[in-house]
Amino acid sequence: MAGTDRSQELLTGGPAFILMRPQLGENIGSAARAMLNFGISDLRLVSPRDPWPNERAIASSSGAEAVTSRARLYESGPQALADLKHVYASSARPRDMQKPILTAQEGARRLREHIAAGETAGVIFGPERTGLTNDDLSLAEAIIEIPANPGFASLNLAHAVLLIGYEWYVSAEQNVARPPLKRRHRRSSKASNDDVLGFFEHLERELDAAGFLYPPEKAPRMVRNLRNLFHRATLTEQDVRTLRGVVKALVEGGPGRFRNKKD
Repeated sequence: MAGTDRSQELLTGGPAFILMRPQLGENIGSAARAMLNFGISDLRLVSPRDPWPNERAIASSSGAEAVTSRARLYESGPQALADLKHVYASSARPRDMQKPILTAQEGARRLREHIAAGETAGVIFGPERTGLTNDDLSLAEAIIEIPANPGFASLNLAHAVLLIGYEWYVSAEQNVARPPLKRRHRRSSKASNDDVLGFFEHLERELDAAGFLYPPEKAPRMVRNLRNLFHRATLTEQDVRTLRGVVKALVEGGPGRFRNKKD
């Protein structure tokens, strides 16, 4: 294939790229090709419309077997993100939620810093027709927005993957002379997405039982707002353990349990 030098080292690794409910095999294949162009090989597919493996995807990948042969299939977003400590979402659509908005360059730099620090990270991409839902976005700590023509801002799935992949690739040189920031105080490791989602489910279950998530038609938005609030805090493993302990104590403790503990 033109532009490919088999004598050169094939770069792989990088952040996970998660395609949520992709529709066309051709777009999956083109996304895989774009990923390998820029040294990214961790492809995760969440509920693709067509069966996987997909012949059209393989053909459209133009030989990106290092990506397609290792692609993993999941039934839900939380399952696909469970092992990741940092999750970003690619979206061009304005949303009514409080989340940091990053350029592709800023997002790539953060991904590079997370991975350099030994922390897993990934980017979620929405389906071709509708893009990411608000529930999808609630899984991410920030949004990567690619500026485009405001009257025609919808990007092809593979184009979005390519643009963020490119920024990831060129960010390597930009980070050579700038090591990750050191914290003044040692903190426990950032919580995995699986741990954070477990805390969310614990909290939401107890809030629902207490009648807080009322009326029912407003509950989904209330849940998303709560999740966004905690995402902005960048919870550590210790934070999650503490918060789960707080919820448990409030539910099981009963009135006055701690008030007279010293007596």
